[in-house]
Amino acid sequence: MEVWAVIMLLVAIVVLLLGYPVAFALGSVALLFGGVFLGLDFFELLPLRIWGIMTNFTLLAVPLFVFMGIILEKSGLAEDLLETMGRLFGKINGGMGVSIVIVGALLAATTGVVTMAVIALPVMLKHGYKAPLATGTIAAAGTLGQIIPPSIILVLLGDVVGVPVGRLFMGAFVPGMVLIALFIIYILIIALLRPSYAPPLNRANTGAENGSLTGKVIKSLIPPLLLMMAVLGSIFFGFASPTESAAVGAIGAMVLAVMHKKLTWENLNAAMRTTTHMTSMVFLILIGATAFGLVFRGMGGDGLVKDIMTGLPGGEWGFLLVSMLVIFVLGFFLDFIEICFIVVPILAPIAAFFHIDLLWFAVLIAMNLQTSFLTPPFGFSLFYLKAAAPPEINMRQIYSGIVPFVVIQIIALVVIMLFPEIALWLPDTMDSLLLR
Repeated sequence: MEVWAVIMLLVAIVVLLLGYPVAFALGSVALLFGGVFLGLDFFELLPLRIWGIMTNFTLLAVPLFVFMGIILEKSGLAEDLLETMGRLFGKINGGMGVSIVIVGALLAATTGVVTMAVIALPVMLKHGYKAPLATGTIAAAGTLGQIIPPSIILVLLGDVVGVPVGRLFMGAFVPGMVLIALFIIYILIIALLRPSYAPPLNRANTGAENGSLTGKVIKSLIPPLLLMMAVLGSIFFGFASPTESAAVGAIGAMVLAVMHKKLTWENLNAAMRTTTHMTSMVFLILIGATAFGLVFRGMGGDGLVKDIMTGLPGGEWGFLLVSMLVIFVLGFFLDFIEICFIVVPILAPIAAFFHIDLLWFAVLIAMNLQTSFLTPPFGFSLFYLKAAAPPEINMRQIYSGIVPFVVIQIIALVVIMLFPEIALWLPDTMDSLLLR
């Protein structure tokens, strides 16, 4: 029966690759194999699992963070901040690329690839940026929200792996900063070695504009910084749970939208509808994955995978390398939610068996999952970027532009694997401060 469990997993992956809706694909495959091998009575346990999902207080942060991101997107903060940072760094080669990475980090919860492409890509191309570098920078910066907290991936991973989401936010913060630094260093090196690839903006500011520019920087930069400090600071210093801080973020986003005169009924209604749609999708997938995981374990699949993984040469390092490779390869074909709900629940107990720090393991998975947005052939960010890009931008240019950033992410993943303190330093430090 264990072999049939693995066959069930392969069938589910094939069905997903054929394009069937994730929740129904997982649920139907689970019902088929569970009904044949375990009997329908086995599914009496399923309502209890679904009830546990419905009453999970941590997962309540998902719709709140989604709502916060959508409201921030509609508030016009990204446009203002990107224009200001572009003027600030526009005098140097690669300055616009650096600005895009910084804005992607500051507004990680809201600046998706489409938003960045619509706002920044025409400006970069107009001022002489080579298309591969411009598209690669935008695609990479637009996905920083997957590793920079507050991140929906981190909320879901924390629940699946069994790590407190607040500690996971802290654990992902420093690795996220490392990744941002590597992106900026790469852009500056390209600008230094090949100035024609990333020229300064023609409308770089003169000294006469410095006064107005300083005021604009303060006006554009301070509000989002205060919001992020309120959301993350309340978690890091133990004032609020992630769910409570998500509520603070949602209210703060509406306040910023009011300040920018963008909190109209149309925007609010659209934000609520989109939040409901996205949240329903995530939770429906979670229910389907719960049914799938229940049958997979009932058929002994988890035990078989554990025997295979624990028998690998190299012990825990062999397991880490293989598990990261599996997630990376699956990221070429599957969405991060599918990997999070199907593969991670199988790997997490094995990591615990090897006494691997689950917080560190979750950060490694989050960093790895971020590459799934960028890796061809099915990297979602690449298709979003192509849809929002001017007609003269083709997929070959996008693919060639994103490869260096994927390599950088792999380097960052390897560095975090070799030096776990990068992920564990901040949570351990905050724990020590709070215990005093």
